Amino acid sequence: MTKRNSQIRRSAIASLVEQQGEVTVEELAKRFDTSEVTIRKDLASLEQSGQLLRRYGGAVSIPTETVVEELSILVSEEKRALAATAVSLVRDHNRIVIDSGSTTGALISMLDGKKGLVVMTNSLTAANALNELESEPTLLMTGGTWDAHSDSFQGQVAEAALRSYDFDQLFVGADGLDLERGTTTFNELIGLSRVMAEVSRQVIVMIESDKIGRRIPNLELAWDNIDIVVTDQNLSDEYKEIIESKSVRVIRAEN
Repeated sequence: MTKRNSQIRRSAIASLVEQQGEVTVEELAKRFDTSEVTIRKDLASLEQSGQLLRRYGGAVSIPTETVVEELSILVSEEKRALAATAVSLVRDHNRIVIDSGSTTGALISMLDGKKGLVVMTNSLTAANALNELESEPTLLMTGGTWDAHSDSFQGQVAEAALRSYDFDQLFVGADGLDLERGTTTFNELIGLSRVMAEVSRQVIVMIESDKIGRRIPNLELAWDNIDIVVTDQNLSDEYKEIIESKSVRVIRAEN
């Protein structure tokens, strides 16, 4: 199935849901002469783009009264812009780590055009999204102890799983970026991110410009552990020069 055929089918599914209000996976599979697995991936993609809501066995249109609420949890355009730039750094057959978080999560749907990826994550949300991709990357989970605060697996088991592999790239977000020290976070569980960086040849921080310059107590990744910062066009030239003085490449994503 080509990417264009997938886009055409998904557009038709979105129109059908809007017309009927509700559809089932079974009826869609028959209608489009494809597998139920493919239809579930279509529905996941359409839900992520805010065109419908998945329900057990199918999908429904977004009720008018919940549109504002649903849209509020969708990935922002700024995060999508960062993800579109970050995904251009990924080559076919790369082995990558995607840390938990909404910014790094925006990257996942854009990986569908990449072939032969091996992807490890500590996030159930990311794992489910990766499992829905038509390109079917090899999915690895860290396991470990579930941390409700970060909505991810953490701890020694997760660290040991990471150290069993080596990776081409790590994509990680941050609560802040201290211009003197590196990435910072409110979460005190910083060990796993450091191991992720340790086992990756290239570390890419995806962060919105309004978080750059924040001084948060917990240092996550020092500058010598970071290779690239992907941010938005609002980053000042002054801050860009400071970051680049740390031997870190800065990429400002197009809006």
